[in-house]
Amino acid sequence: MDTTVPLPPAADNPTLFADAARAILDPSGLGPINRVPLIPESARRRHRVFIPADHRFKAAARFLQALWREDRGLAIGTHVNCREPHRPRRLGSRISTAAGALGANFLHPDILPVVTRALAYREPGAAYDVDRLKTNLLSSQPLAFNLFGLLARDLTQATRFVTELLPGTLTEVTDVLFEHSPGRGDARFTADRTAYDVVLRGRSPNGGRAFICIEIKYSESGHEPAPPPHPRHAQIAHTTPSLFVDPNDPTLTRSVCQQFYRQHCLAAATLRAGLADTATFVFLAPAPNVTAHKAAATYARHLTDPQAGPIPFIPLTLEHTFAALAAAGLTDHARALHRRYTDFWLVDGELDLAAAATSDTIPSQDEASSTARKPTRTRKLPTPRDPSLATQRMTRPAARAA
Repeated sequence: MDTTVPLPPAADNPTLFADAARAILDPSGLGPINRVPLIPESARRRHRVFIPADHRFKAAARFLQALWREDRGLAIGTHVNCREPHRPRRLGSRISTAAGALGANFLHPDILPVVTRALAYREPGAAYDVDRLKTNLLSSQPLAFNLFGLLARDLTQATRFVTELLPGTLTEVTDVLFEHSPGRGDARFTADRTAYDVVLRGRSPNGGRAFICIEIKYSESGHEPAPPPHPRHAQIAHTTPSLFVDPNDPTLTRSVCQQFYRQHCLAAATLRAGLADTATFVFLAPAPNVTAHKAAATYARHLTDPQAGPIPFIPLTLEHTFAALAAAGLTDHARALHRRYTDFWLVDGELDLAAAATSDTIPSQDEASSTARKPTRTRKLPTPRDPSLATQRMTRPAARAA
């Protein structure tokens, strides 16, 4: 059973919060990993996750998802390249269609009914790719459900979570919405398809209507292609006092900032339409996804006052969010989220296991000369399907030394 674990509010003492979070999510005491490793092509191919276009963090995240799948014995899925639809390839960061249909991409059985209902009542134009949602382990859309699905079923717990993560924003959560926009294509808002991954609606400390709009990135770099600038965004930017330093700055509509810019404009338009009294814009990404956090930092420099402006912009790490879940009473679930999405010591440990297996096959000088004319046989690296291997990866001496 999950139990409520008291954590100090993040805003009061971030250091104490981080220490408490580490105790909950890092019982082995390894601490945060400084940076994700560059994984050799041979290891990525062995786990069927070699994608040449992957940047450093995405390659490590894909590798971690493959380890999670293997440790649970889930059947590998396939990826179909739109340029070669007749040549599907097995991909270690996907699960089979059959496993996906059973809800294997979600970390708790109570999340599946939330997903089913969200799909059944999806908003017109909502950007759901159902196959990707159910079978792609790397996608941020199932992460959104894994992170907020249990909270959608228990609004009291959702309120405790927000109190821990964002004190002073909501004193009561009344709704948890997925893939939400107040009106896609509606000229009262941004007149396009801009939406949020998750929206929490409720009451602010003064009793007003408030909402928290959330953008989540897992392996994405934060430099996604920019759509053509829309005149409605510029109109909102110019008529929202004290939001942007310079609403005419072209950087706002370029790849590094464009999604944040569109979503911030949508929040401003939502307030102007009278649907809420206050709004907070939150960005979540894993701490080692440095590129995504740099994109958020770049965007924040274009805001007049990111923390106390008309719509505060608050970038946070996934790890910090998991700790707030634990503090709200979902300790076991927070650990499961960390194990799946952010415990990159498992990747480090897998590389150590591979290195050890390779060293076992390297003969000494005497052995090399005596067997020079004999064929050699390499020991096969065991596939880490047993969850005990995950513990071995986490607690090995080399990791502690690091």
